[in-house]
Amino acid sequence: MKPWLYPLWLAHRGAGKLAPENTLAAFRLGSGFGFRAFECDVKLSRDGEAFLLHDDTLERTSNGHGSPAGQDWAALARLDAGGWHSSRYAAEPLPRFAQVAAFCQANACMLNVEIKPCPGEEARTGAAVAREAARLWAGALPPLLSSFKPEALAAARDAEPALPRALLLEALWDGWAEAATALDVVAVITDWQLMDRALIERLHASGWRALVYTVNDVDVAQRLISDGIDGIITDEVDRLGPGSN
Repeated sequence: MKPWLYPLWLAHRGAGKLAPENTLAAFRLGSGFGFRAFECDVKLSRDGEAFLLHDDTLERTSNGHGSPAGQDWAALARLDAGGWHSSRYAAEPLPRFAQVAAFCQANACMLNVEIKPCPGEEARTGAAVAREAARLWAGALPPLLSSFKPEALAAARDAEPALPRALLLEALWDGWAEAATALDVVAVITDWQLMDRALIERLHASGWRALVYTVNDVDVAQRLISDGIDGIITDEVDRLGPGSN
């Protein structure tokens, strides 16, 4: 396997659920708990701005409506992406990918970027996020690009082949290992319920690192660490993480 320079623990969407997900406020909070690696979701606005958001629509985590893929960044930048969580975070904006890159580099943090395209935007999003990541991290240890969408990872590979990639899996579907090989990934990230020692050993034998999402139980985390896991994504940034193992 290639050398692995990423920390074991990654804070999910910035700080899990203690702050509004995929915001700079969440990154600051996660950093305060000692995390030096984060997971986040990146997609594109209609005019091509890379920014953080998980869902295909805006309603759950902002005061916006509809698909962000149909809106320009100027409109998205005015949304409140924190008030849904609590009054403390009211008026927290959606962050641009560039802002998160600046935060991570200023604080010596690593990043797992999930390419999260809106439907029909897989190739466009994969290529654009990869190009932006290569630009933002030029000369620095780059983020790990991951996606559940092989089409998005293929576009990222074609746009910036030197960037590390990981295939995300919520099930071990037929052909996943062949897809990982074709995508030339360095890691496979699965739902924690799929991961055991046998799968970790299989991934390692193929030259891939093994990571899991989203582990919020101490006993599960300890089992996975004992089994040789390379990365654990967690919501429980105040209970699990760098100081817990």
